[in-house]
Amino acid sequence: MGFELCSRPRNAAATRAAILDAASRRFMAETYEQVGMRDVAGDVGVDAALISRYFGSKEDLFLAVLDNCGKGSDLMDGDRADFGRRMAHELVYGEPNEGKMGWLLIMLRSASSPKAAAILKLSSNNFHAPFAEWVGGRNALVRARLLTGVLMGLGVSRDISGGFDFDAEECETMCAWLADTLQGLIDG
Repeated sequence: MGFELCSRPRNAAATRAAILDAASRRFMAETYEQVGMRDVAGDVGVDAALISRYFGSKEDLFLAVLDNCGKGSDLMDGDRADFGRRMAHELVYGEPNEGKMGWLLIMLRSASSPKAAAILKLSSNNFHAPFAEWVGGRNALVRARLLTGVLMGLGVSRDISGGFDFDAEECETMCAWLADTLQGLIDG
């Protein structure tokens, strides 16, 4: 009479995603120093060694969380010629994005940590350099930083207040002015 070992099927991608999700929630709610690998592992129901296997160190996990929730690659999707119109429409008429607010919470809660601040800078550079290359032309990095600052500021303002509380005409005006402003920065 033999015994068969029953184990749940392993799905590395699902486990990795669950770890990233749990770590994101932890980093949104706690400072960088307060988040422990064992806490994240406990949230997912895995051993802390598995997190190290998938991500390496706590610093690597934090960077993966930032890269996962702070992606801006959608900014580079589409034609540069209508960037201003697309982004203005998204900001004025799009739905609030809780993921971006989570990224802001992570940044705010962790910025006082020297280790986390260094990782935040690396994550920012990992985004800004490719975006500046996509923007291209003279002063591309300056223009890319201005663009992301305007987009982030307005996005946070919209998401915190639950919208801009404009009537239809004010929305159209804001969308048109913002489109011109953003496109002007893209075109240089």
